[in-house]
Amino acid sequence: MRILALVPGGIGDQFLFFPTLATLKQAYPHAEIDVLVEPRSKSAYRVCPSVHDVLLFDYKGRNGLADYLNLLGIIRDREYDAALALGQRWAVGLLLWLNGIPKRVGYHSNKAWFLTDTVPLKTEQYAAPMYHDLLGGFGIHKPCPPMAVAVPKADIDWAETQQQYLGINDTGYVLIHGGSSQLALTKGINKIYPVQKWLQVVQDLQTKQPNVPIVLLQGPDDGAWVQEMINGAGDLKVISPPDIGKLAAWIAGANLMLCTDSAPMHLSIAVGTYTIALFGPTQATKLIPPGNEKVVGIQSPSGAIADIAPITVLEQIWRG
Repeated sequence: MRILALVPGGIGDQFLFFPTLATLKQAYPHAEIDVLVEPRSKSAYRVCPSVHDVLLFDYKGRNGLADYLNLLGIIRDREYDAALALGQRWAVGLLLWLNGIPKRVGYHSNKAWFLTDTVPLKTEQYAAPMYHDLLGGFGIHKPCPPMAVAVPKADIDWAETQQQYLGINDTGYVLIHGGSSQLALTKGINKIYPVQKWLQVVQDLQTKQPNVPIVLLQGPDDGAWVQEMINGAGDLKVISPPDIGKLAAWIAGANLMLCTDSAPMHLSIAVGTYTIALFGPTQATKLIPPGNEKVVGIQSPSGAIADIAPITVLEQIWRG
């Protein structure tokens, strides 16, 4: 059996879809499950054991007829038995129908013309079980499992070597991710917590736990943020994992993860690191699992992440 999952969105969306893929693989252990994702999200599948192959398509790009015909050919050549679509565009259902895929699962809407099985879209819940609901189209009605990743041993070894290089000993370390995303800013979504407020948190940590190193997680868009943090606090370490597996390994080794709503936040939840995440315009209840005592979401009272007071973050750090 061959199954195709169409999963638009960023890396965080892929992590939230992992429980659905895990349950699907459990139900069909001999099936080959492929995913069709945006190019920016391919790297997420380094830590997903449920997927056989990753296909690429820029869902939000300016795709012409030639792009869709090419995709049509790629999907048809693989002769899928079933497909499930996370998006709600009628054109996706049409594409699956044109490929002759017998079972086509998606969310119920007035545009689900070409789907064979639909399920209600319950947007009020945490995103992972919302995605997991799609399995109802396969007759699978199991609880959504926790989000989990499989980190390659080579990536774990890399993280341990980097800890030694940075002089981190048995005290462990606190990891901070500032969440500087140019894509989010382009969309008018500001998830960046001000440097001066981060520095207040850092200074309190350094005063109360001087022997615990603080490590800044530097992504592709974080260079300016990292430099400002170092200029303001001085004694900070920096790590730039080159891929998702090494990022997951590094997060797994931390005592505490401080971050904003981001892909590293979802990884931190998946590997079980104690996580305190700051939310501005996005809703914490839809992006962190309810009842997980290792995750604390701090929601801005105004919707602006800058309005979260440093003392609020510190209260959550020291509440134990």
